[in-house]
Amino acid sequence: MKKLLEPMGQDNTNRVLLEKQGAIAIVTLNRPDKHNGLDEAMFVQLLDTAKRLKKDRSVRCVILQGAGPSFCAGLDFASVSKKPSMIVRFFLKLPWSKDNRFQRLAHCWRDLPMPVIAVVHGNCFGGGMQIALGCDYRIAAPDAKLSIMEIKWGIIPDMSGTVTLSRLTRVDIAQELTMTGRIFSGSDGAEYGLVSKLSDQPLQAAMELATTISQKSPDAIAAAKALFKKT
Repeated sequence: MKKLLEPMGQDNTNRVLLEKQGAIAIVTLNRPDKHNGLDEAMFVQLLDTAKRLKKDRSVRCVILQGAGPSFCAGLDFASVSKKPSMIVRFFLKLPWSKDNRFQRLAHCWRDLPMPVIAVVHGNCFGGGMQIALGCDYRIAAPDAKLSIMEIKWGIIPDMSGTVTLSRLTRVDIAQELTMTGRIFSGSDGAEYGLVSKLSDQPLQAAMELATTISQKSPDAIAAAKALFKKT
């Protein structure tokens, strides 16, 4: 694999790794000691990574995964609470923008011309779940733990979660998961339509799917994704 990104954080740390294997880009959330909890540096680097991928016509499929024991445990409240100005800045919607930066973190994967496959294992909570729902496919371990957990803090999944949930599952299921915040398994997620495929080795399954997609016409793939996005 070829590493494409150098450390981007002010403290010279890489919260996000971007590697390339042929026409497949592999994006890795790289904060394993915190179950890839979302802090400001990871927000910024994920958005920057999506921008880079959007301009790279050699990439035909993207795999999004988490390093360590989990995909993403959601917003790191302990970290962001130390920077209240970040919350204001990220919620701010500029007049010429269709979304704020929190929403963009989930939207940016749908906006890429190539398909994005989320590899879900361990915990996938809150903002992490909304990022996964913003991808085109979700391949999950049967014992993965998923949750629309925002209600725990008295908020709603407004990083586009309400839109993607209602596209993928019945409205009553979407409402129940949102209003209870209960944790459910990858197997349950497949039953609800929120998980595309179950696999004991989700990364391997994702690589197989990405390889098949990358062998097809990139223009046709991009056109198909754009059409489905409009429906």
